[in-house]
Amino acid sequence: MHGEMAYMENHFDKRLNPTLLVPDSKSVISLLLNYFPSELQPSETYKISKYAYGTDYHFIIKDKLKQLMDFISEEIGEVHGRAFVDSAPVLDKAWAAKSGLGWIGKHSNLLTKQLGSFYFIAELIVDLDLEYDTPVTDHCGSCTACIDACPTNAIVADRVVDGSKCISYYTIELKNEIPTSEKGKFEDWMFGCDICQDVCPWNRFSKPNNEPLFNPHPELLSMTKKDWEEITEDVFQKLFKKSAVKRTKFLGLERNINFLKD
Repeated sequence: MHGEMAYMENHFDKRLNPTLLVPDSKSVISLLLNYFPSELQPSETYKISKYAYGTDYHFIIKDKLKQLMDFISEEIGEVHGRAFVDSAPVLDKAWAAKSGLGWIGKHSNLLTKQLGSFYFIAELIVDLDLEYDTPVTDHCGSCTACIDACPTNAIVADRVVDGSKCISYYTIELKNEIPTSEKGKFEDWMFGCDICQDVCPWNRFSKPNNEPLFNPHPELLSMTKKDWEEITEDVFQKLFKKSAVKRTKFLGLERNINFLKD
């Protein structure tokens, strides 16, 4: 159910066995980094997923992982391993759940009691034997808020998402035209979608992040629908200079906005 995301079919063996990615590895160190913003876009505008407000997380987290690897080497001695943040076929959520950082919610995202689900997941896969943490219990109970709220019915069953129906897929990954059958369902999301997270009761515990690089360009939070509809490529480049939004490119964002306004 991954639509055009053909890369999800690749390297299945490596997804299941990290030693194929990192020879002689013995441990996965899973890490979370909160990205919940202190300020949100106004409710009456075209919306961007909160993770993409500021600087692209790949750059920020890779730097932090390098610092952590250096620290481990200083404390323990020479350690071999690799850092990963969405950069290889690693089962981020599965390893994070196995390590006890949280549980997989019905929307298939990792949930924690402390922060909800607005954070990035990353890993160090290293050749160290460690004392391992264990999974935590599931705390979704009978709640189906995320399933009920998805406007495209992408959450087809408990913890099963049809990626090819997700608004994030349509607005970021899909390179062709968005199907007209989805018209009127996007609730003004032009890049990504946070609906299943926004309605989750555990996200009432979300706290603003303390990473300045996650702060958006000052103009982004004040832009109206009219501003977005009139956006030029120069403004796009200025607003999203180092942002994950560049993944969809100017023409992709323009396509999404036109789909929402027509």
